[in-house]
Amino acid sequence: MTTVAIIGCGRIANNAHLPALSELENVRIKYACDVIESKAEVAKEKFPKIEQVITDYKVALADAEVDAVFVLTPNYAHYTITMDALKAGKHVLCEKPITVNYPLSVEMANEAEKQGKILNIGVCNRYNKSVEMLREWVDSGKFGNVYHVYCSFRSFRSIPGLGGDFTTKSQSGGGVLIDWGIHFFDLILYILGGAKLKNVTCDAYCEMAKDMKSYKYKGMWAEDTKNLDGTNDVDDFITGYVRTDKASISFNGAWAQNVDVPEMYIDFLGDKGGARLQYGDKFTFYDGQTLESFKPEYDIPNMYKCEDEAFIKSIETGVKDKNNIVNILESMKLLDALYESSEKKAEVKF
Repeated sequence: MTTVAIIGCGRIANNAHLPALSELENVRIKYACDVIESKAEVAKEKFPKIEQVITDYKVALADAEVDAVFVLTPNYAHYTITMDALKAGKHVLCEKPITVNYPLSVEMANEAEKQGKILNIGVCNRYNKSVEMLREWVDSGKFGNVYHVYCSFRSFRSIPGLGGDFTTKSQSGGGVLIDWGIHFFDLILYILGGAKLKNVTCDAYCEMAKDMKSYKYKGMWAEDTKNLDGTNDVDDFITGYVRTDKASISFNGAWAQNVDVPEMYIDFLGDKGGARLQYGDKFTFYDGQTLESFKPEYDIPNMYKCEDEAFIKSIETGVKDKNNIVNILESMKLLDALYESSEKKAEVKF
């Protein structure tokens, strides 16, 4: 039995990890922690497996019964809480992004190695059946030479929690790129089989809510955290180009654009075949030899449950899995380089 503590009782805890962990018979949820006690209390009501509510995560770190913690807080807190947990001898699953920048992410990886603890990152798409199949098909040569990948993560006026943590760079590390882009770029690098970065160029824009009080929208993720007297200094649109040792990647991403056509997909282009993956869903394969297209038949299991099961197994076996931080650092390095390119208005080389 693995005993865990949940640190941060917001949306990702309630919508993803707590439902998954509640189904795992070999997991005991001893603590739910949030600085807003009522949020932890609500979580305990929804998920009876939670035994205690606390507001100070260090209570859980001091408890010898706790084997692991789930760090499900806003981005800026990932580093401090994870480092404290590792030094306290706990295994950690930290939600994406690792933290607000690459150097701090490397520090976290080094600390996990020093302490001999498992540190997994919540890039859940690595456990999406579609992503796993695409990686297998790329490895088996079904695409031939995959020479280019195009990805689009664009939506219509959907800036989350405007003026709050999501749009305050000191809290989040960035906007649409670090929030949505990390998932897209990480699964691309994973499918390509550990592609190494060569150079990048990028432009980032903060255009759609420069005057936050006049910003119009149909719906807002995390609207309860918005603060129209707060800060909006992050990217709501991002575009650029990446060269790796395996394929080039071009992309456009938008939290908010004045085109009401959501486009959340990735195209993998090979000389024998190609595929379009609808984000979070299935893909269509286009055979360059037969000129036919088809959608493979398969079920998509709950990727959060798969992710959490894999983390618990890693704790039990000591074997690092595909979501271990050492396998995610290249994705974080890419995000930092893209932001650097945008700031310098120049190409960044590795």
